[in-house]
Amino acid sequence: MTTPTHRRRFIAGAVCPRCARMDKIVVDLDTDLRECVSCGFSEERPQSGSTAELPTRVSRASARRVETPTEAVTLIDPGTDRK
Repeated sequence: MTTPTHRRRFIAGAVCPRCARMDKIVVDLDTDLRECVSCGFSEERPQSGSTAELPTRVSRASARRVETPTEAVTLIDPGTDRK
C-alpha cells in the first residue's frame, strides 16, 4: 500500500496565529494548505483577488515618492584658508 506524498515546506520566520510559536508552520505546495506542526492549526491560503489591499501609511497616494527639483551645490574645501 502506498501513501500519497505531499510536497511540504517550512516557512522560515512564520509565527503560528494560535500558539504563537515560530518556525512551526508548513505549507503543502500541492493544496496551499498551511498548518502548524506544534498545535495542529490549519488554514487554506486565500484565493488571489478575494481581498483588497489594506490602506496603510505607505500605500496611500500621498506617501508615494515625489520628484524634487534639482539644485546646484557648491562644494567648499575646508583646507583652504579664506581670510
